Amino acid sequence: MHTELSLPARKGGAPSMGRGPSGSPMLLSVNGESHALVLEPRVSLLDALREHLGLTGSKKGCDQGTCGACTVWLDGRRVLACLTLTAACEGHEVTTIEGLAKDGELHPMQQAFIEHDAFQCGYCTSGQIMSAVALLEEGNAATDEDIAEYMSGNICRCAAYPNIRAAIRDVRDAQGGNGHATA
Repeated sequence: MHTELSLPARKGGAPSMGRGPSGSPMLLSVNGESHALVLEPRVSLLDALREHLGLTGSKKGCDQGTCGACTVWLDGRRVLACLTLTAACEGHEVTTIEGLAKDGELHPMQQAFIEHDAFQCGYCTSGQIMSAVALLEEGNAATDEDIAEYMSGNICRCAAYPNIRAAIRDVRDAQGGNGHATA
């Protein structure tokens, strides 16, 4: 799928974005799809995903990089979308919570979060899941202490931490128990 957004033109043909710098064309790859966008250079990845691409799974919690609700992957590494400029993502692959399920089937971590009731209000859940999957890929889930440490950038205001750790352990153990994913 190819999405194209355009802005109204100013005198001289340049797009108008209101105040601030004018928009620049960029190509963003999200969940395996290319999107042509015209955005100001200061637009955060989180705002581009939510406001320009309609991908609202990543949440805007603190908008300061302290809660982890906006966690997505950039080339497979965890990043906070609220602190990442969209312009810096050109030429890289962005993966959001919407990109985890394949062929209509939930990712094992998504399923484990459901089975272990690892969410209450659900606001932090997408960031928690994105971090949890990356945690296993990084090989940092050998113990509950490791899980707590490497997930500490993701805050759950409902305090569902025991259930979150249980979900992570469940997926870790299903993948061989070494804290490193095989998928």
